[in-house]
Amino acid sequence: MTDSSTSTPAEPTLLELHRAGRLAQDYPRLPALLTGLDDAELTRAGQLLARLDPDDVLALHPATPTVTVAVTGHGTLAPLRAPLTAELARHGLLLRPHFGDFDSYVFDLADPGSALYRAEPDLVLCVLDPMVVLDDLPVPWDCDDVERVARARTETAAGLAATFAETSKATLVLNTLPLPRRYTSQLVDHRSRARLGVVWRAANTRLLRLAEAHPNVVVIDLDPLIGEGSAVSEPRLSQYTKAHLSAALLTRYAREVGHLARLRAGHAKKVLAVDLDGTLWGGVLAEDGPDGIEAAGSYRGEAHRAFQRVVRQLGAQGVLLTAVSKNDPEPVRQVLRDHPDMTLREDDFVRVIANWRPKHDNLAELAASLNVGVDSFVFVDDSPYECGLVRHELPGVAVVPVNDEPALHIEALLRDGWFDTLELTREDVTRVAQYRDELVRKDFLDSFDSLEEYLRQLQVRVRLFPASAQDVARVSQLTLRTNQFNQTTWRLQPAEVTALMADPAARVLVIGAADRFGDNGVVGAVFTHRDGTTLHLDNFLLSCRVFSRGIEQTALAAVVRQAHRDGLREARAEYRATAKNGKVKDFYPRNGFTTVFDDGTTATYRHDLTDLTGLPAFPDHVRLIESDDFGHTGSTRVRLTERDHDGDDNA
Repeated sequence: MTDSSTSTPAEPTLLELHRAGRLAQDYPRLPALLTGLDDAELTRAGQLLARLDPDDVLALHPATPTVTVAVTGHGTLAPLRAPLTAELARHGLLLRPHFGDFDSYVFDLADPGSALYRAEPDLVLCVLDPMVVLDDLPVPWDCDDVERVARARTETAAGLAATFAETSKATLVLNTLPLPRRYTSQLVDHRSRARLGVVWRAANTRLLRLAEAHPNVVVIDLDPLIGEGSAVSEPRLSQYTKAHLSAALLTRYAREVGHLARLRAGHAKKVLAVDLDGTLWGGVLAEDGPDGIEAAGSYRGEAHRAFQRVVRQLGAQGVLLTAVSKNDPEPVRQVLRDHPDMTLREDDFVRVIANWRPKHDNLAELAASLNVGVDSFVFVDDSPYECGLVRHELPGVAVVPVNDEPALHIEALLRDGWFDTLELTREDVTRVAQYRDELVRKDFLDSFDSLEEYLRQLQVRVRLFPASAQDVARVSQLTLRTNQFNQTTWRLQPAEVTALMADPAARVLVIGAADRFGDNGVVGAVFTHRDGTTLHLDNFLLSCRVFSRGIEQTALAAVVRQAHRDGLREARAEYRATAKNGKVKDFYPRNGFTTVFDDGTTATYRHDLTDLTGLPAFPDHVRLIESDDFGHTGSTRVRLTERDHDGDDNA
């Protein structure tokens, strides 16, 4: 019998919180309460959460990340509100919605003065349905009619996307148009049905290519969502209420939007930590031995092989892979190196951890070694006990439980788009090698008695140069994914970076770094603008994997000293506190800036540029290379070349 005096009280349900009037008060608990709910349960939860006033939540929890989402489209979209609210809450975000009027999408997007633009959204959902084409067909109709109307509608969408790109810094989300069977069936000959498929897919191709033409446009392809089993529409609701997309399909669509909102808020994941026994392969290595595990060949082995292929595919796109297993290390390494059925090999992982310690301790230590937050991790395991323990001890980790049916592992891993990004960059492709080098650097550090000697032998080189078109995606990605060394957590979409680059008063500077172990690629950015004789450092951010090597001090010294050479008299810098960037609050004061204002949440710092002796110094162990047109000198080109370790100009 359980002693009630010592038992742990059960977690309240969402309904209980609602009835107690505590949803706003307990909003930070919602991600845990919403974990594991199916689509129908999430929609019901969203119906309760949609009744909350976002301002009530923010009054109690001002640090809650808020995403303003404007919704417009062709049909009735009210059914989207509940799943959209729940999906954002599931990721720890707060939805501030703005719904346009029925069938108002052309007016909403074409008029920069519309209520949609005035809402200053982060995401704009222009939800299109097949009736945007089919409603305008004559009777009788043929494929030529469909082609004519579909082309006109996609040209309208292209024009709206272009207007939006010129007007807004938000992300516009469009979607492809599903083709209802009740229209293909109206064509009695199969040749015409085939032609209709060609015409329809050509229209969807034109929509999908809008994402290539505009960096701030995302197009969600509805075909894969329909392929999961969602009906395109419910005939009665489509006919009587003009809700032309089914509630089930809108729920799946809301899930995709939730991934975009999470990315917009800077909550993307970076590391995939996978269990081995029962997850990557079938069987238990310690009991069955290398010859007894299943990684190919058998029915279940082929399912594990398919899962390994997906994990490797993610790793090839910049996701950091690590194995975390309760096993002896040498048998695990032997399997990863030599087992003929393995798809994943030891070199695919930045670290293979095999021991008998608690997995949450291993994850926390690995996060420290990689210099990333533990909330950057996704953890996959077939043990309910291990999943529950990691979820309890490390609530920031996204836990993906899998069961003893390996054919379902892929769907469980991919369902939530944990590693989605707007665009793949060169740094993404090389990230695994860079982080593996980072662990080598850590081992190299451990071989020295002093940090100073380690840094001197590391041979750090820093490149500082104005951003170009090829840097836009990476700079945007840094603003979206960098949380620790991010002075203002200023999240920028690619279009916003491009706009800043075009502003003659502004500069977007890119920081690259390399050392004796290799090239780290683009690791940071500095955003500045000039106002009279004042240089404003609007934001300064640096990838967490290159902290504390003098890179940040080098870049700051270069920026401030260039401002002095440009004749500016002062530099001002901003800091805005978040839950993760507290460690860099004193970065500017440590480098000669004085505090002008500090209310605990925001701070402003100032540096006098008239006194050369007081300017920040270059670290002795870093070599700096600057490029052309670095300063705020208008049309004048300034050639800045390599600097020696003492920081003197060689130009």
